[in-house]
Amino acid sequence: MKKVIGLALAFVLSSTLAVAKTQPNIVLFFVDDLGWNSLGYRNSEFETPNIDQLAKDGIDFQQAYVASPTCSPSRSTLLTGKHPARLKMVRHVRTDTKKGVKLIHDDMGRPSHHIIPGDPAQFPSKNWVDLENVSYAEALKEHGYYNVFLGKWHIGEEGFYPVDQGFDRQIGTTDQGAPSSYYPDYFKTSDELADSEDQYLTDRLTDEAIGVIEGYDKGQPFMISMWYYNVHSPNQGRKDLVERYKKKGMTDHPQGKGLAGKIYDYAAQVTAVDESVGRVRAALEEKGIADNTVIIFTSDQGSLFEFPPYRGSKRVDTLCEGGARVPFIINWPGVTKSGPNESVVQTTDIFPTLVEMAGGNPKKYEDLDGVSLVKTFKRNKTLKRGEPIYGYRAYQDLYASVREGDWKLLAYRSGALELYNVEKDREEQNEVAKQHPEKVQELVMKLAAWEREVEVDQYSGVQ
Repeated sequence: MKKVIGLALAFVLSSTLAVAKTQPNIVLFFVDDLGWNSLGYRNSEFETPNIDQLAKDGIDFQQAYVASPTCSPSRSTLLTGKHPARLKMVRHVRTDTKKGVKLIHDDMGRPSHHIIPGDPAQFPSKNWVDLENVSYAEALKEHGYYNVFLGKWHIGEEGFYPVDQGFDRQIGTTDQGAPSSYYPDYFKTSDELADSEDQYLTDRLTDEAIGVIEGYDKGQPFMISMWYYNVHSPNQGRKDLVERYKKKGMTDHPQGKGLAGKIYDYAAQVTAVDESVGRVRAALEEKGIADNTVIIFTSDQGSLFEFPPYRGSKRVDTLCEGGARVPFIINWPGVTKSGPNESVVQTTDIFPTLVEMAGGNPKKYEDLDGVSLVKTFKRNKTLKRGEPIYGYRAYQDLYASVREGDWKLLAYRSGALELYNVEKDREEQNEVAKQHPEKVQELVMKLAAWEREVEVDQYSGVQ
């Protein structure tokens, strides 16, 4: 009898270990304000050898978009798999009243929403992600994962922090959407990481991530979420890297449009992130777990600067390709079929992809606005979504985009509409709405139906 029980226990244990072995560790690199064309293999002005190598090792999605190219909304989507419009977080979090910002308080007296004067729709945008939404950390925890969060949060103040959303540990998290400085003191409103003496912020967070990897001894897979503050303003590159770019002859960017911050500072920020990616990958190799660790690399929106061939940036024409199209690389050793991929994908796809990689079923979760990319990157085939992807934000007149096939519609609160064939016209310089009225009407109808589905139709420019 004891032998039978022993064999049964051994079977259960071996089965459990087999499942654990098939579950990969996951490292998610989420960079702030890194444009599609701010990487060395796409723009020789930048030095990013580690990210360039990651793009060679993994599947490199060429047409990846942010659901709302803005700090807080993009993070809310990453966390929940829901479109920011569905979450009613359509601008970056604001809990101050500067420049005419109006706060709306909940029953507990907390500033739950805000309205800005410049938004034609006067859309009250959420100031945090409600806790009833399932985060990817909570979803992965159901499958035995240990979750560590490092860096910029910006989707809720204390009480709505990573540790309140399912993460087991958080490092470097504050209420600030950007550091006060990339050198100590990093944060004027927090003592977080206050023991640093003269270390660059990205390097300090990387040290913390490497410490987690080197000391990890739990009998369960882990996920490390590295949400960088870089390359967000203040444009302050690491001193040695700034000097390197200056010696190369880099000067102010001709399309800087009077923005504070030198292009060589921005370039130095990008290279600091690249070094961080390389150091973390080296730590995984040293630990002997690189072959069972998925690396995901992406960004929350386009660059502060506009780079060819795309029109737009994080502040100007933001729903155009330069503001909404971002780098997106996935490398799962032994699983990913490497190379470029032209599928139209969106950051809404990351949540269901994480769930499936962990062994779960994305269909279990309600109101997800993306699809799992596991089958796509296993074969490096073109994803057939069967429906458009939508961009949405609430700052200026331009508020929505619809991308389906080669076509992209831009919609304005004032009712204006623009149509582009972004396969033939990557620069979005040839507006063709008058030449294709049927396509405009088709995409407008789809946008109007989607707005009703996510319950933002009262703020529409097309209803």
